[in-house]
Amino acid sequence: MKTEVQHQLMRKVFAHLDAGTTDLTDSIYRNPVANYTNSEVLAAEIKHLFRELPLLMGFSCLLPTPGSYITDERSGVPILMARGMDGQVRAFLNVCRHRGSRVAEGAGCKRVFICPYHSWTYDLEGKLKGIPDGRNFPDIALEEHGLVPLPAAEHNGMLWVRAKPAADGSTALDIATYLGALDSEFASYEYSNYHHYKTAVIEQKMNWKLGVDTFLEGYHISELHKKSVAKYFTHNLAMAETFGPHIRVALPRRSIEKQRELDPSEWSFVHHNTIVYVVFPNTVLVMQLDRAEIWRFFPLDGKVNECVLYLDFFVPRPMDNDADTARMEKSMQITMNTVLKEDFATCETMQKNFTSDAQSHTTFGRNEPGLTHFHKTVKVYLSNADGA
Repeated sequence: MKTEVQHQLMRKVFAHLDAGTTDLTDSIYRNPVANYTNSEVLAAEIKHLFRELPLLMGFSCLLPTPGSYITDERSGVPILMARGMDGQVRAFLNVCRHRGSRVAEGAGCKRVFICPYHSWTYDLEGKLKGIPDGRNFPDIALEEHGLVPLPAAEHNGMLWVRAKPAADGSTALDIATYLGALDSEFASYEYSNYHHYKTAVIEQKMNWKLGVDTFLEGYHISELHKKSVAKYFTHNLAMAETFGPHIRVALPRRSIEKQRELDPSEWSFVHHNTIVYVVFPNTVLVMQLDRAEIWRFFPLDGKVNECVLYLDFFVPRPMDNDADTARMEKSMQITMNTVLKEDFATCETMQKNFTSDAQSHTTFGRNEPGLTHFHKTVKVYLSNADGA
């Protein structure tokens, strides 16, 4: 984070602490329960959010060398992303043009992708290079039957894809414009230098948006987390800023008070806050003291009341000794216990309760501006897509 931004936010924290205040919206917001339970709403979200908007796949270190590839199908379509021998990152529909089988599974490093069904072979640029016993396909032009390209980009150490092919076959993806003012802030973290540490795949019985919701306010920390991490954070203080559809929420730690004693040139906002970014539509990027976490939420198999999340831990330097690894494992365990056993366990209860007809809507307070912005943004995107 740039120095001038850190100084601005630090002064804002001190002002809130002195006044006993937090960031506020103009009014409360009533969010219909149907947004978490209605299958038609989910279908619209899958179509217009997960298929038509850029999705963050992770940091560049997931594709460390030419030939590296990753696969993903949680957006609803099978995606293959690979780094070519020229170093360029490309993405394709992971679908063989012969009979529709996948040409790659999981992640790894290859020079070619060979379909396991009939061995049609594609290179890292998606070009069809060979058909076994090709004489039986006399009318097949290899250059016209490559893997279907998807718009993709590697930008400031981050990997992006759109799960819907462009009508004109274009593969360009303008991430700088999509991120807007947030682009330079992400650039300042130098994610291209990060290393992948570990991935967890977790299924939860809750709507995917509840997963995003839990990161967007600090109002719950002192109560829900009173036996775990509440002692580290200031009570009911969160600072929210929006960047188009995206959001930054800063949750100050109690240790930030010690920064008052320092000259501003020594301030470190990043090291005394948990900084949460919601990268619209479905990703939560959390900057912690010693790592970056990427939480990607997807509907599970089209179910409105279930989701799957991919949690990737990235570290600014390799874990090359036992002491570093032990500290990281401890930090990860605290995170997993807190979020899964406290936040998400509560969210699963909420999801069940939504079917009780106890309420027609949930209510976001003025002290929960991140929640209001996120759900208003979802509503705007779906309304615009429907021509409303």
